[in-house]
Amino acid sequence: MDLLFFPDGTAHFGALRWRCRLGRAGITDAKREGDGATPIGVWSLRGVLYRPDRRTCPATALPTRALKVNDGWCDDPGDPGYNRPVRLPYPGRCEHLWREDAVYDVIVPLSYNDAPVIAGLGSAIFLHVARADCGPTEGCVALDLPDLLTFLGAATAETRVIVRP
Repeated sequence: MDLLFFPDGTAHFGALRWRCRLGRAGITDAKREGDGATPIGVWSLRGVLYRPDRRTCPATALPTRALKVNDGWCDDPGDPGYNRPVRLPYPGRCEHLWREDAVYDVIVPLSYNDAPVIAGLGSAIFLHVARADCGPTEGCVALDLPDLLTFLGAATAETRVIVRP
């Protein structure tokens, strides 16, 4: 069963309906690095990362890994590590995954622009925890934590995230 995201701010997972957050610039079929839009498409789940100091490993059939303080994700289109996890400090521009807020307490990297990686097409497209203020993402998809955990409990290697126009 797939998790579907719609521009009206709803996500559907079988019979379940949840509030979701999308990019501050809406959705697009022409994603570019830094545009703030969520890419339209069908994406596989690459595993689950979580903050071990804030929560236990989520119950899921997906591969899991505890985040470390020095985990990052390269978002520098000119860097050979673009759209890949990196260890901090890192010479290229990158996003810190160990954040002060709770947004990255649970992260599911999606298969967007990773096989092959194309520089400038967008990076770090995750399914993650929604912001406490209900604000938009920078291009990711997000669910409230209880909904994300429910989803992960049912997700399999065949489950996909689908962003619909």
